[in-house]
Parts: sequence; structure tokens; C-alpha cells
Amino acid sequence: MKIAAVGKAFPPHYYPQEELLEAFRRVWSSKVANHKRLDSLHRNVLVGGRHLALPLGEYETLGGWGEANEAWIRVGVEVGERAVRDALEQSGLTPADVDSLIFVSVTGIATPSIDARLMNRLGLPADVKRLPIFGLGCVAGAAGIARAADYVKAFPDEVVVLLSVELCSLTLQLQDLSIPNLISSGLFGDGAAAVVVVGDSRPATGPRVVATRSIFYPDSERVMGWDISERGFQIVLSSGVPQVVRDHLRGDIEQFLADKGLSLKDIESWVTHPGGPKVLEAMEETLGLDNGALDVTWKSLREVGNLSSTSVLLVLAETMASRRPAPGSLGMLLAMGPGFCSELVLLEW
Repeated sequence: MKIAAVGKAFPPHYYPQEELLEAFRRVWSSKVANHKRLDSLHRNVLVGGRHLALPLGEYETLGGWGEANEAWIRVGVEVGERAVRDALEQSGLTPADVDSLIFVSVTGIATPSIDARLMNRLGLPADVKRLPIFGLGCVAGAAGIARAADYVKAFPDEVVVLLSVELCSLTLQLQDLSIPNLISSGLFGDGAAAVVVVGDSRPATGPRVVATRSIFYPDSERVMGWDISERGFQIVLSSGVPQVVRDHLRGDIEQFLADKGLSLKDIESWVTHPGGPKVLEAMEETLGLDNGALDVTWKSLREVGNLSSTSVLLVLAETMASRRPAPGSLGMLLAMGPGFCSELVLLEW
């Protein structure tokens, strides 16, 4: 099982963090008593700018969740198509070569799902096996690669495309002045990424998926997720996420590697989800990573923010394009998300 290519696409509307912060100051001027607190929360996430699904001025005019979700469908189809075409072109394949399409998102809902709406636009074969997945959140990029690898292990001559579309800005709750919502309004951005995964019978120049592991942490459902109501998606984001990383991640990875006759010192590269500065610092600390091990992840956070399930795929794309590890070396791709859970993917470059 190999990763043949990673494509990406963003909405055309990109704004520096300071411009976004000024917009929030204006919208919340009469509601937020401590503007220094808002400024601090937005600057502390270390995001330099973000892509948005819509022009900045249109968010205040959205007439509720229904209109926001309609925008999610419209923009999601547009960026999703571009991401898939980019990935297929890089891999030297065409839509006619695709056997299965996995779609992941946690920022909108559609039936028919986004993958179904892409069938005609992309010219995919009518017998493509589609698998839309909702609810995994930030972990879904890593989990999607793992499930695609499971598929091509069973069907080694087939091609799977994993598509992640996350338009986090369309979940914004302007009436919610909680700390988690203020943080998320400064942290999350919009975009899409697609990964082509092929079976062993097909040629590919990307990393091989050696093994995968899913870990669920009992009684952790309120660590991260959504409260969903007539207003849409309201963020659930515990301040305890970094501590979950410190408590569990190293042991989980060590056990995963030990089961393969390996240890942490065998891992030479890391592709991790940019959950936020405190989460990344906790990863560096608990895994004992040298300075620079997560440079690509920090760069992604700084340039586009946290894109939920899409982010780890963007980090993978950058690693494959410009930071490619030595041939034959081992790497770890990982993400954590609602559940609360982890997904680990062992790669051989």
C-alpha cells in the first residue's frame, strides 16, 4: 500500500490574521468586555493568516445554519474537485482509474454527500465505491489514509482517493463568547486535500503504509467535538487536550512500534496534525523530539491555521514535495480528534 500523491485546494479568499482580528473586534465590540483578552487569544495561536470559504464581509449576512451549510456544499464541491484533480494529475492517473472514493469532513452535512456531487463533475466511473465519513474531526485525515490502506490491502490492484474538505469558518458562532469559541475563531481555516492511495500491484513513488493503529480513550467524549443545535455547530474544546497528549501519546506510539519490533529511535520523520501551539509543544515534549522535527507542521499552522482533518494531509503534501525523508527511512503520521482518539500510521519512505 503506497501513497501516490497528495493534492490540495483553497478558497481564493485569504486574510492576514490581523485583518481577521480587526473584523472580530468590530463584530464583538459591544459584547466582549476585555478586548485585550480577544487579541491575546488570537495572537497566541500563532496563525499568520487563513483562507476563508467566503469573502470576509459575507459572514455577518449569513441567515443562519441553513445558509452556512449551503455555502459549505457549494464551496466544498469546488475545492474538493480541484484537490482531487491535483492529486490525480500528480499521480499520473485519471478519474477513470479510481475504484473507491472516501470523503471526510466535520464542518457541514449533505445528502447526497459531497463525494456523490463530484461523480459527474469529475467523470468518475459509475461503479466507484463511495464512503462518506462524518464526525471524526481532526483525526479523519490520518484515519482516512488508514482506511484507504486497509482497502487496497484487500484489493492490491485498485486505486483509492481520500478527499478531505473542511470549511471551518462556516461553523462560526457569533453569539458564543466562550473561551473555546474565541480560540477557534482565531485558529481554524478552510481548504481541501486529496490523497491517492494505491495497492501493491500498482507503481507509486510515495511512502509505503507499513501499519496503522486506532486508539480510543474511554470516557473522553467532552474533550473535543460539536454541540449541534438549530444554530449549527458549537465548538467543544477542552483545555485538557495537551494533557491528554502528555498522558497517552508516547505510550501509545511505543506500544504500536514495539508490536512491529521497533522503537521511537527508529522513527526519523514526523507528519503530525497542527492542533495548536500548546498541542504541538506537548507532542515535542512527550516524544522528546529534537528542534525542527515538527517544522513542517508549525509552518502549516502559521500559514493557513488548523484545517481539522485536512491539515495533516497538507503537512504530508509539504513533506513529500520539499522535505522528503531519506529513502527507506521510517516516519510516523498521526492525528488526534473527537472521541477522544488517536490514529497512527507508520510510513516507509
